[in-house]
Amino acid sequence: MSQSANKDPFPFSPLVLRLLPWGGWLLMLGLALAISLLLRPGLDTLEERLGALGWTLNPGTVPEERIIIVSIDERSIAEVGPWPWPREQMARLVSAIDAAGAQLQLHDVIYSEAKPNDALLVNSLQTSGRAVLAQVPILQDGTRLGTPEVRTGVMTNPLPGIACDASSGAARLPRTDSFLAPHSGFAGIPKGHITPIIASDGSIRKIPALICVDGQAYPALALTALIQATSSTNWNASLRAGGSFFGPAQELRFDAFPGLTIPLDKNGDLRISFASKPSVFSAISAADVMNGSVDLSMLDNAWVLIGATAFSMDDIVPTPYSGATPGVELTARVLASVLDSAIPYTPRGSRWALWLLVLGFSGILYALAATRGRYAAYGLPLAVLLMPVTALALHVALLNSVNIWLGWVYPALYSALGASLLLLLELARVRMERSRVFGNLSSYLPSDVAREIAYELPNSSITAKRSNVTLLSADLRNFSAFGEARPPEESAAILHFFFIRATEIVEANGGRIHEFKGDGLLAVWDSHDVTAAEKAVSAAQALQDALHHTLLPESAPAGLEPLGLGVGIEQGPALIGSIGPAHRRSHTLLGDTVTITLRIQEMTAELAQPILIGECAARQLSGHKLESQGSYLLASLKIPHVLFALSPATPRKVENEEQPLLRVLTGGRQ
Repeated sequence: MSQSANKDPFPFSPLVLRLLPWGGWLLMLGLALAISLLLRPGLDTLEERLGALGWTLNPGTVPEERIIIVSIDERSIAEVGPWPWPREQMARLVSAIDAAGAQLQLHDVIYSEAKPNDALLVNSLQTSGRAVLAQVPILQDGTRLGTPEVRTGVMTNPLPGIACDASSGAARLPRTDSFLAPHSGFAGIPKGHITPIIASDGSIRKIPALICVDGQAYPALALTALIQATSSTNWNASLRAGGSFFGPAQELRFDAFPGLTIPLDKNGDLRISFASKPSVFSAISAADVMNGSVDLSMLDNAWVLIGATAFSMDDIVPTPYSGATPGVELTARVLASVLDSAIPYTPRGSRWALWLLVLGFSGILYALAATRGRYAAYGLPLAVLLMPVTALALHVALLNSVNIWLGWVYPALYSALGASLLLLLELARVRMERSRVFGNLSSYLPSDVAREIAYELPNSSITAKRSNVTLLSADLRNFSAFGEARPPEESAAILHFFFIRATEIVEANGGRIHEFKGDGLLAVWDSHDVTAAEKAVSAAQALQDALHHTLLPESAPAGLEPLGLGVGIEQGPALIGSIGPAHRRSHTLLGDTVTITLRIQEMTAELAQPILIGECAARQLSGHKLESQGSYLLASLKIPHVLFALSPATPRKVENEEQPLLRVLTGGRQ
């Protein structure tokens, strides 16, 4: 067994083992927490897309009859003409909708430039009595910072009571100095903004409820429609911070609607609800309305939303249901959620709720890791899959039941990373322990046998193979008498040193120790050629030289025969393998070659030769001077064997390396 086989393949394993169990687990969970915090900001799109499963997995299918879309579609453009239409055509559309009994008209279009027949359109809008136009405060790239480049038309209908200065509760409201609004001829018509918040993937998931322009807060189109539907002249509103853990970050209230609370997030945004399928929103072609070619009774007492659905008008956005959805549908969704008081929102305590979920996951992961063994090996991989799904399922359940957008990606990411790191730690621990077990087995057994025991299941069958080998048997003479007269510690020290030096010498000559038995050993070379025989002889000579110079005394203790070393060498076939029941196996070397080698070694004492060689091995040693010792019938054998000894003139290999000295001192038991 070489010294390298005992080396730990994990150079940092002592450190890791010192951290285990609880220190290593906490370290892995802390590392998962740090990585999650670093990666979380880049996963907003993933959180939004999978988070919308709360809507898309079980969407509402009840038709929306309160809101009807009058679409400026491809067919309308083909019949009426290219957009923008003349004012008289828009006036005609407004009058047709009013005549159908619509309760409210919402124009998701901008009349920013003065054109002929503006007065005709304004008159139609005023005649209808309940019309709301769109205006667009421009936020740069959908962010919260405005650009001062475009100022067209006149912004109207701000909400009194909402302060835009930084010291007020509305400090988080978006601000801009840029806008696109209807020109001054439409100043008498109520307006609401249709400015979206464009996400990094191009989707629109939120709209600002209020936008500050020149120090005044202007409401979204849906909120203006809510006030206009009451015919109230009181536009006063208030914005305050939410008060409960699961309440919204901010609450918007209108004096015209006592008891109605519009939930906003910390930035003052309204989240668009995608709880219903796109098909629930009915749409009529503007051309059909103008021509009276369809039954317009569905417009009676409805809120009519006029907007573009034609692809050529470049008002197409991606949604959870489609990659190409008309922007007017988003406005319809906001209107529906406002009417139903079902606006999804992120609670002000969402961060703490997610941290509590992370803490719960940490406890479960810690408990799984603490079980170690099989439970950890199976439980942690399951946690990698189940915990992110649990976080997402909780988010989906809250969104479906109470319109709370909690979020899920942070606890999901943390749990997946934490479980993975704990699993890696557990695998490293198992690998290190297996390495230690293998190292310990290798110190008792040949490395190939140790590997077989460590990595294969035990069985009760004979697992052995026939091989041609060269064997060397070495035994300390008179050691039993020595052990009887000396303390056991001294006997153990001599045997320990003998086994160490013998192992070094045998392995240096290409062999391996098969077993230590009593005060002797059996070494094996896995071939029976000239090279193996010569190496066995070199090992025998080195054993004699090394042990006589460093271990065995020149004179024996009083009353004892001196210690000596007898070595027998032979070649031939042998059966090498494992036998015995599955619960108690034994690695063995069987065959007459083994018996012959052991008996040759026993003959060294009778023939007073330190090294004896069997006739099969002797045939390979033509380069050595051998002396025949005669033919002998070895104990327990029936066939005589000729034994050979090295000629005294045969030079011995002397090792130059400095060896530790261990001398036997005279004296009795202590």
